[in-house]
Amino acid sequence: MEMIYLLIKSMILGIVEGITEFLPVSSTGHLVIFQNLIGFKGTSPNYVEMYTYVIQLGAILAVVFLYWGKIKNTLVNFFPQKVGYENSGFKFWLVIFVACIPGGILGVLLDDLAEQYLFTPISVAITLFFGGIWMIYAEKKFRDNKLIGEELKVTVKQAWIIGLFQCLAIIPGMSRSASTIIGGWVAGLSTVTAAEFSFFLAIPVMVGMSFLKILKVGGLSILTSPEIISLIIGFVVSFIVALIVIDKFIAYLKKKPMKIFAIYRMIFAFILLGAGLAGLF
Repeated sequence: MEMIYLLIKSMILGIVEGITEFLPVSSTGHLVIFQNLIGFKGTSPNYVEMYTYVIQLGAILAVVFLYWGKIKNTLVNFFPQKVGYENSGFKFWLVIFVACIPGGILGVLLDDLAEQYLFTPISVAITLFFGGIWMIYAEKKFRDNKLIGEELKVTVKQAWIIGLFQCLAIIPGMSRSASTIIGGWVAGLSTVTAAEFSFFLAIPVMVGMSFLKILKVGGLSILTSPEIISLIIGFVVSFIVALIVIDKFIAYLKKKPMKIFAIYRMIFAFILLGAGLAGLF
C-alpha cells in the first residue's frame, strides 16, 4: 500500500513539474509546496531532492522532442563555412553557451546557500509575489507585442543579458522561465523568441544541474526499487505533460500577454503565505 501511495504522489508531482517547468510560475517553488502538501518522501537519504531533479529531466526531454528538427538542423549545419556564421549551428550553440556562463558561476557559488535558507514555503511565497509584480512591470515597459519573424535570432550580447537575468532563478520561487523571458524583453527580443530561447537554454542548464545534483546526493544506487519506479513514473508523466504545455504556451504568447501568470503567482503566494503562517507546512 505504501508503494501505491508513493507512485500516486509521484504522478501528481510529475504533473506539477510538467505544467510549471516552462511557465513563468516557478516549477521548483511549486514542487517544494506540493511535496510538503502531500507528504512526499522516501526511505533513502536525499531521495526527494534527487526526485526533483530527475523529473525535471523529463520536462527538458519534451523540449528536445518538440524542437528536434531545429536541434538537428543546428548539428547538420554546425560549421559556418557551410551556411555562413549567422545561420550556423556554431553561432546558435555559442549564444546558448554564453547565456549559461553567469548562472553557471553563481550557481556553483550560491546554490547551497539557497537550498539551506530559501527552500521554505514562506520564502517561496514571498518570491512568487514580488516576482509577479516585476513581471507586470517588465512586460509593460519592455515587451514588444509585434512578433519579429519566426526565426530564433539572438546575438551574443543579448544572450549575455539573458544569462545575467537567469541568475535570479537561483532563488526558489523566482522561475527560470520568467527570469529568462524578462531578460529577453530587456535585450530587445519578442516574447515568443525569448520564450523559445528560454526552452533551448534549459537543455544544457537543467541537464547539467540535474546530473551534478544526482551525483552530489549519491546517485541512483542509494535508492530502493519502489523509489526507482517512482522516479521513472515522475519522469514519464512530466515529459508527457510538458509536451502539451510547451505547445499551448507558445500559442498563447503569440496572442496574449503574460499578465495572467503574474496575477496567478501573486494569488498563489498569498495562499502559501497564509498556509505557512498557519503552520500547515
